[in-house]
Formats: sequence, structure tokens, C-alpha cells
Amino acid sequence: MTLISSLRPLAIAALVIAAAGPVAAQVRPSVPQLPGSSPFLGGVPQGTATSQPVPLTISDVIFRSLEHNLGVLLSEQNAETAHGDRWVALAKLLPNVNASITESRRTTNLEAFGFPISRALPGFPAVVGPFNVFDARIFASQSVFDLNKIKDAEAAGHRVEAAKYDYRSARDLVVLVSANLYLQSLAADARAEAAQAQYETAQALHRQAADLRQGGIVAGIDVVRAEVRERSDQQRATEARNDAAKTRLQLARVIGLPPGQPFTLTSQIPDVPVPEMTVQQALDEAYASRADYKAAVERLRAAEAARAAATAELLPSVHVNADYGAIGLSTASALSTFNVTGSVTVPIFEGGTAQGHIAQADAELRSRRAEVEDMKSQIDYDVRTAFLDLQSSSEMLQAATRGRDLASQELTQARDRFAAGVANNIEVIQAQEAVATATEQFINAQYAYNIAKAMLARSVGTAEDAVRQYLGGPTHP
Repeated sequence: MTLISSLRPLAIAALVIAAAGPVAAQVRPSVPQLPGSSPFLGGVPQGTATSQPVPLTISDVIFRSLEHNLGVLLSEQNAETAHGDRWVALAKLLPNVNASITESRRTTNLEAFGFPISRALPGFPAVVGPFNVFDARIFASQSVFDLNKIKDAEAAGHRVEAAKYDYRSARDLVVLVSANLYLQSLAADARAEAAQAQYETAQALHRQAADLRQGGIVAGIDVVRAEVRERSDQQRATEARNDAAKTRLQLARVIGLPPGQPFTLTSQIPDVPVPEMTVQQALDEAYASRADYKAAVERLRAAEAARAAATAELLPSVHVNADYGAIGLSTASALSTFNVTGSVTVPIFEGGTAQGHIAQADAELRSRRAEVEDMKSQIDYDVRTAFLDLQSSSEMLQAATRGRDLASQELTQARDRFAAGVANNIEVIQAQEAVATATEQFINAQYAYNIAKAMLARSVGTAEDAVRQYLGGPTHP
């Protein structure tokens, strides 16, 4: 084999790695970046930790997170709170009925009630009694027409719908968060394994260099260079193991595993096909399916109803109050009585309260309109970005796979040349670095491609549905 022919694979590997490097640097999946305090990065632990590792597939992780993730649980409670608020608003439109039974013994000052009889008739007592009063009565009140209360109830209904969509959106987000952490954990494990393998290779090369030095085949600098590489790879392996352990801790927290529970991850990822749709088709589906967009629309409708409710404070309202019961000196002598009162309340001057409520409602309405328009733009960005990431990560994975294979060939040939004494181990060290770089690029590319498919499902609002379609799992209403 000539020198030129032996170097040709090395040159090809360098070109492929150089081509794959910029791609890996440029393609970053647009996964939502959550702050560390986000409830979606927390979970409610269930059960007691055991010493036996729990095997977890990606579907196990996703469905556990849907049950135990703190963000989903809080969103569910927010929906229940909205239901309660709606009942409070409806109560102001529904009949209000209550009953009371009273029995008292009293004395009464007649003059205090406008009867100064004792002054006109000397000797007539000013205070009468004591006497008994028994009263058993049912009271009812009904709002006949109050546009303010009607619109308040309508706004509360829209807020309930918004909370339901927020809950659905939270579940879709948790699917993405848990899947992302699962893939990150697999990638971190792969990096740790690769770093350990590179460290073991560096140890072997160090021993080989020492043996060759004793045989007088290579110079002492080659031994020193090999040891430097070994220590560098040892540090990489330690860092990679630490990173993998911390990623697993975050994953365990998100899915609600008991603290300290060991687990294993199944590295086999189901082959989820890429949806066959155009960008426009994806946009149309996103506007029809995205729960966060529907929630924003419902909040806009709630703001419109609240604006109408604030304006209605300036309008008259009609109410009816009635009571029916028996009153007398005792239970036996009580007689039936009733009272029905209709009232029309016309606001005349309330110190500008209604105008203040209208100004607040106008500001809220403008904010909600801006939110809906921004959400439309966000959907367009999410969908187009997902398609770009999917295409780029697919190309990146192909290049990285080829680059990893060529880098492995490069290292094999470099070790053979070094063992034969026709080259120093600079070539081997460079080949080792090429393998490390190519492996990292392959891991990044594999992660990017898988998460890009998840991001596309999330961007069109079908993340949970897609998981149940391709991974199975319990049905959720």
C-alpha cells in the first residue's frame, strides 16, 4: 500500500468531519427552555424507593410524567378553580332561597317607633311587653335582568374553557419535556460510554507506546504524549459520567420517581415516522388543534364579555324579592303572611366606579387581542422552525454517521502505522480526537433528529395524540 493510498481514507474522514462539524454547531432543536423554577421540571413522587432498578421505556417516562408532573397537576387544579369561579358567577343569576325560624321575647319602646301615646294619654305605658314573637319564613330573591351579572357569567364560562385548553397544552408540553429529558439521558449515557471507551483506548495506547519505547522503536516523547492523552480522556470520562447522573436525576424528578430510586433506560427508541404534510398543511392543523392558541382565543372572548359587563354597570337592573311564612305570638297562633317586592335599580352616580372598571376591561381586552395575534405568529414560527430542524437534523445524522465510520477507520490505520514504527503517535492522538469528535457529533445528530420529530408534533398540537398512536398507553378523556 502506497503512502498516498493509505492517507486517502484519512483525508476523506477529515473532510466529512469538517463538513459535519458546522452542521452540528448550527442545528439546535428549538426545545422550549424552561427556567429551573418551572413546575414542569418538578414532580410529585409516588411510592417508596426500592433497591431494585426500575426499567423505563420512553412510553413509561411519558405516561408517568402525565400522571405525576407538577406542571400538569397544577394546571388541572387551575381548571377546577375556574369551574368554581364560574359557579360563583352563575349563583348571582340563579334564585337565592333561604329559610329562617326565629322566636324571641321582647319589649318595645313605642315612642321610638313614632307612637308617643304615653304623652297624649298619661298613664299609658311608654314601653309595652314583654311579649313573644314567633316567625318562620322562606326568603327568595331573583335577578330578573342584570346585564352586568349575565356578562360576568359569560366571561367565567370562557375562562373555564381557557383553563381546559391550558390543561391540554400543559399535557402536550410535558410530553415534550419528558421525551426530551429521556433523549438527553440516552445521549448523556452514550457520551459517558463513548468517553469511557476512549479512555480505555488511551490507556491501551499508552501501554503500547511504553512497550515500543522499551523496544527502542519509538522515542520517549511518544510515551509522554500518550500519557497526556490518557489523562485528558480520563477527565472527559469523569465529566461525562457526572453529566449523565445529573440528567437522570432531573428525569426522575419530572416523572415522579421516589427519591433515590435507581432505574434503567431502554435505549431502543420506536421509529416514529415523519408526518407527510406540507408546511401549509401543518399550519392549518396547528391553528385548528393547538390548545394554547384555543386558550388564548377563549381568554380574548372572556375579556370581551368582561368589557360588556363593565359597560352594563351603567344600565338599570331588575330584581324581585319575596318571602312567605307564619308570624305570631306563638307557634299555635302564627298566621301566614307574605311579601313580594319588585325593584328597578338605576345607577345615577357611583363615584366613577363603572368608568374605572371599563378602563380596566379595555386594557385587558387590548392585552388579550395582542396575545392572540402573538400566538398566531408563534405558531407560524414553531411550525416552520420544526420543519427546518427536521430537515437539517436528518442531513446532519447522515453526515455524522458516515463521519463516525470514517473516523474509526482512521484510528485503526493510525494505530497500525504506529505499531509498525512508520509514524509517531501524533497521528494516533489526532485520530483519537477525530473519533471523539465524530462520536459526539453522531450522538448530537441522533438526539436532534428524534427531538425534531417531537417538536413537529408539539408545534401542530398533536404531541399527546401522536404518543398514544405510536406508543400506545392508557386513554385520556
